[in-house]
Amino acid sequence: MGRVTVRRPVVTYARRTSRKRVDALAAEEPMELRVGGKPLTVTMRTPGHDVELAHGFLLGEGVITGLEDVSVARFCEGAGPDGRNTYNVLDVTLAAGVAPPDPGVERNFYTTSSCGVCGKAALDAVKLKTAHSPAADAATVDVDVLAGLPDALRARQKVFTATGGLHAAGLFTTSGEALVVREDVGRHNAVDKVVGWAVLNGRVPLAGVVLMVSGRASFELVQKAAMAGIPVLSAVSAPSSLAADLAEEQGITLVGFLRGDSMNVYTGHHRVTA
Repeated sequence: MGRVTVRRPVVTYARRTSRKRVDALAAEEPMELRVGGKPLTVTMRTPGHDVELAHGFLLGEGVITGLEDVSVARFCEGAGPDGRNTYNVLDVTLAAGVAPPDPGVERNFYTTSSCGVCGKAALDAVKLKTAHSPAADAATVDVDVLAGLPDALRARQKVFTATGGLHAAGLFTTSGEALVVREDVGRHNAVDKVVGWAVLNGRVPLAGVVLMVSGRASFELVQKAAMAGIPVLSAVSAPSSLAADLAEEQGITLVGFLRGDSMNVYTGHHRVTA
C-alpha cells in the first residue's frame, strides 16, 4: 500500500503471554498547501490522493467553485534526508481572474488531522456562502438504501482493514451505487478527497448524491457538503448541535446514528422515504 501504511515492530500481550510481531500503522504526514506559491495551511493527512485533497479543501473554503478555477496543481520542494521528494508540498495556481484566499477565513498554519476548523479567524467566517446550494435539490433516498451504506463504505476501506486507524468518506447515488470512497487519518481530509475527486471529474455541484462518513457529523463536514451542493449527509455516529443547525439552514438532509436498520433523521426529513 506504499506510504499509506508503515510497518512497526510491537509486543502483543494476551492472556498474560507476549509475542513479538510486526504491525501495520496508518501513515500520517504533514502536507503543506500553497496557493500561488504562498503557504496557506499545513494539514496532517494520510499520503495519497493529495491533488484531490487540495481541490476539495479549496472548494470547501470558497476559494474555488469548480475545476475551471484552477490552472495547475503540482508538487514542489520538500526533500527528505535521502534527498528524494517527500511529495508533502503542493502548490496550486489559480486560473486568471480567480481571487486569492480571503484573509478573513485564514487558518493557523498548522491544522491537526482531527480538527479542520481549528484556527479559523472567527466563527462567522466559518459559515461560508456556497455557490452550489443544495436546498432546492429534489433528490430522495429510501431508508433501505441508507441502511446499506455503512456496510458498503466499510467494504471499501482497504487501509482500515489493514490498520484499524482510518476514517472514510464516500459518495453514493440515491440508489446506493458507490461513486468514490477515500480514507484518511482525518475525517475532514477524507471528505475533502471525495469532494476533490468530484471537482476533478467535473461533477460539482453534487446533486442527487449522498455523502456517507464513518464517524460523527461535525459542523465542518456539513459545511463541506453545503459548499459542494450535497443534499444528503449520513453518518454512523452522532451530529453536533451546530452541525444540525447548519444542515437545517443550508437545506441538507442530515442522518445520524446510521446503524443496521436504525437511524435518526435530524433535518430534511422530506428526502427520506420509507
